[in-house]
Amino acid sequence: MSRAIALHLGFVALLFALQFVLPAYHHGILARVMVMAVFAMGYNLMFGYTGLLSLGHAMFFAAGMYGMGLALNLWGGGVAASFGLGVAAAFGLSVIVGLLALRTIGVAFMIVTLMFSQTVYLTILYFGAFTRGDEGFAIAQSLRQLAGLDLSAPATRYFAAWALFSVVLLGTLALVRSPRGRVLVAIRENEDRARMLGYDIWRHKLVVVVASGTVSGAAGAAYGLLFGYVGASFSQVPYSIFPLLWVLLGGAGTVLGPFIGTLFMFYLIDLSSSLTDAYMLVVGIALVLLTLFVPKGILGTLRERGVKWLP
Repeated sequence: MSRAIALHLGFVALLFALQFVLPAYHHGILARVMVMAVFAMGYNLMFGYTGLLSLGHAMFFAAGMYGMGLALNLWGGGVAASFGLGVAAAFGLSVIVGLLALRTIGVAFMIVTLMFSQTVYLTILYFGAFTRGDEGFAIAQSLRQLAGLDLSAPATRYFAAWALFSVVLLGTLALVRSPRGRVLVAIRENEDRARMLGYDIWRHKLVVVVASGTVSGAAGAAYGLLFGYVGASFSQVPYSIFPLLWVLLGGAGTVLGPFIGTLFMFYLIDLSSSLTDAYMLVVGIALVLLTLFVPKGILGTLRERGVKWLP
């Protein structure tokens, strides 16, 4: 077994063990972090490994969340079927976005993804009779039951978040270590050279956009299901910036980087807000310092300075 595989399996095992020893408060935070880290890992596939900078990734998160929430809360679908519908909604949206947005490159690609995301947000508001607009809607505890398990219970919620996180983490690890993953890195580093080597660049980009959007949609569906709320705020611009920030902090193009960045930001905001009302100033200063002294993110810098085998 390689060191990279052993590290990631050990990390998954550590997170599983932590649910038995963490205090209730941190137990709940870590469950939320794992779900949002899945969102960041989906973003990392596009940005960190392929070099596609999206400013509209919140639309995939929202598609998964609303696909699941509407099916479960309004149409009475079961948990498994509703979750599957949420993932399918994100998959369908990512196919459409990929086919259209990949006709552009660079800044134009960023603008197109932002426009798509804003369209999704305005669509949610327009169909407020079903989506409840800005107010959103809660999902009753009685609906969040799977095979006799209450997904709103702290232990069950943590295990469900851990299971989703583990599948996506190990799936990402397998992808980036595969030949296809190497092609994605080649596209990021030098697209023209990868094209000269005979690779179908557009097809690889489309596949990664669809995979990224689907993973992010799974995170949105899981968030709504586990925490019982579906709201339009999750489709707004800040939720497109957050995964970019988390990935940059943890280390773009690293498998564990999105989790490290998400965990860091959650606790930085939590701790600073308990000390001062100007907690965003503290967060901003910390981010500036990290950008200056750890420009490649925490794990990216670690890999650069000696741990070359980190995927």
